[in-house]
Amino acid sequence: MNVRLLTAVLTIAAGGSIGLATADGEEVRPRARELGIAPGPWEPGPLNAITDVEGVAVGHLSLRDGDRILTGATAIRPHPGDLFQSKVPAAVVVGNGFGKLVGSTQVGELGELETPILLTNTLNVWEAAATLVEEALAAPGNETVRSVNPLVGETNDGWLNDIRQRPLRAAHFREALAAATSGPVAEGCVGAGVGTTMFGFKGGIGTSSRRLADSAAGATVGALVQTNFDGRLIIDGVPVWRELAALRGNAEPSRHGSCMIVLATDAPLDARQLKRLARRALAGMARTGANFSHGSGDYVIAFSNAPAVRSTAAGRDASSRGPLLNDADLTPLFEAAADSTEEAIYNALLQATTTHGRDGHTAEAIPIEPLKRVLRKYGRGGADGD
Repeated sequence: MNVRLLTAVLTIAAGGSIGLATADGEEVRPRARELGIAPGPWEPGPLNAITDVEGVAVGHLSLRDGDRILTGATAIRPHPGDLFQSKVPAAVVVGNGFGKLVGSTQVGELGELETPILLTNTLNVWEAAATLVEEALAAPGNETVRSVNPLVGETNDGWLNDIRQRPLRAAHFREALAAATSGPVAEGCVGAGVGTTMFGFKGGIGTSSRRLADSAAGATVGALVQTNFDGRLIIDGVPVWRELAALRGNAEPSRHGSCMIVLATDAPLDARQLKRLARRALAGMARTGANFSHGSGDYVIAFSNAPAVRSTAAGRDASSRGPLLNDADLTPLFEAAADSTEEAIYNALLQATTTHGRDGHTAEAIPIEPLKRVLRKYGRGGADGD
């Protein structure tokens, strides 16, 4: 259930139809499961969010100034402690490398993450990276640290946002980091998703999770996505792109774009296993109809925050490390990675609202009622109370 429904009231929408809005007038839109879309066999966690992985926290900073500045930052903290003093195993997989993932080479070389993850727009990644370095250097116990590897991902929101202004400053990124909590995660036009588009509609931030209580892993996998890519939209196998082509509005004609995917798990995995897990997230993205275009920067960051596989600033103590999950038991996690990524992308699309940006550009929200009709036409949906 969308948490905003708790404060929803009935309002009369334009044209006389009945719609839902929050008490402050904000449109309430469904998540995928409210439309009967639930990829895969595994159930989500209680929040159906990356924060279902215990210890993971997410924070947003949304920056809006009229119709020209529409951008922001999203922070993901793998655990509540100091990441530099308690590093987590991590891996990066590149679907298409037309992007700027600051810090990825060291993660690939050493297989560990030593700062929180920040997502933002293409031209503000360096300010974000500097902010993460400053946070690490200022933390107690890091007084003698002389090298920090920040990890910052991006997508280009320059169609709606006046990206050349590069408006985000250290204070904005610090606010996103400070806002990180382990509760429900805001989706749609928030944080790093304020100015993004997808499939010709408005995109944004989405999240989902899977609990594997009945598998050998007994773990949780969560995904968070920053969607800004194109292709031919498919939802639960339905060719929505064909049915709703006329409703895309004046969306960007380019078929380029990017997607950042962050996977979290509490399963005890090492960097090699996490790289295998990360690759499966791209399968979930592919199911949504992504075209992985020439100009697309598609990346997956995967980490495990299981205490048994963390390492200190001095390095991992192999003698104290707990047992890793057997490779033979990874298949349910692979399924969870693909399924939660797919659903997170749907949630980003469904939760986003129509946004007017620079130079008269408009990204329309995908229309819910026509989408419901399309899904019913193909025998999908039916869980929305109609």
